[in-house]
Amino acid sequence: MSYQILDRLRTFARSFGPAWVVMIADVDAASILTAATDGALYGYSLVWFLILLTVPLFLVQEAAGRIGVATGKGLGEIIRENYSRRIALLTSVPMACTDILSYVAEFTGIAIGFQLLGVAPTLSLPVVYVVYLLIVWKRGYTTVERFLVAFSAVLIVSYAGSLFLRGLPPVREYLFFFWSWKPGFLYLLAATAGAVVMPFMLFYQASATAEKRVKSLWSSRLETLVGAIASEVGMVVILLATIGLNGALIETSSPKQLSRALSFLAGPYAPYVFAVGLIAASFLALVVVSLGSAWGVAEAIGWGRQKFFWIYLIESLPALFVPMLFPDLFNLAIGMMVLFVFVLIGPGVMVGLIARKKRLMRSLSSGLGWSVAYWVSLALVVAAGFIALAATFIQAGQ
Repeated sequence: MSYQILDRLRTFARSFGPAWVVMIADVDAASILTAATDGALYGYSLVWFLILLTVPLFLVQEAAGRIGVATGKGLGEIIRENYSRRIALLTSVPMACTDILSYVAEFTGIAIGFQLLGVAPTLSLPVVYVVYLLIVWKRGYTTVERFLVAFSAVLIVSYAGSLFLRGLPPVREYLFFFWSWKPGFLYLLAATAGAVVMPFMLFYQASATAEKRVKSLWSSRLETLVGAIASEVGMVVILLATIGLNGALIETSSPKQLSRALSFLAGPYAPYVFAVGLIAASFLALVVVSLGSAWGVAEAIGWGRQKFFWIYLIESLPALFVPMLFPDLFNLAIGMMVLFVFVLIGPGVMVGLIARKKRLMRSLSSGLGWSVAYWVSLALVVAAGFIALAATFIQAGQ
């Protein structure tokens, strides 16, 4: 029995990486802003919702990882070979276009983090961009993954430290309600759902699993579950650490004001700990989003993942200059979360269809129970986008 346990642990250790990295990358700059706004405006009221989102996050990403295990190919490649190049491009190109907004958000998060540390964006962003390119330039996936796992550890320690400095807020003081029909609450609720599964995550997990040649389904599935729990716990930690901040302050994202507020709330070291976490989260997400996007497009065209670098470079370079020229763009992040829900529909539907195909998936194809759970999860996330859209129109009409 002990040998079997050790063998399973070795298998898990060898396979570990793709699911964990993409789940932690889900806690990016835009998600951090969303969680912080949840905490600042509604206290503990949305904690239950973040915990609940662990279920659709696991179910949707499990299917993407299973496709990589079963086929040894990325999502864009599978769609192109089994449907058509046009459908592959229709699912990957909109993702790549919206991912440009993600790059802006991640670079802005990095800029704000360094500003909290006293470094100007004109200095920090070019240096970060060079590091960002060097991490993937002519390196194999396994080497890149080691960097990303290291950044994930920094992120986790930093936000755990932020909550430690803040202290656990009193529940009675900050528990307002569990539900409200107010448009603002519904919009934020939907944005929080939009932050849970983003289109690039499906492409990244399938392709990274294939790149690493993961063959163990139980290992991929367990890692996805652990990553899903860690991701949503991380969001809860950020929410709790920012309870008591002014919601308007977060949305305006002035580093100087944010630094003062964090210092007042959690002590003089809080801005620095928060800054390190924000930089690590934004940089990790920047690399993962870029890889997922570039892999997806390269596979859809038929280039293969080996020729992804030029797409990686062309997509991300324009976004580098936006935070330096327009430093107050961070408040667009919550709206991006809602937009991603609609872009998710195409690749989300394809993942559900492919995971069910026995010809491709063989013994790993989705059974009836997994299929129903997947489609219900995807439908709930997409429904959140329509709720946000309706809430926006209601609010605009008032």
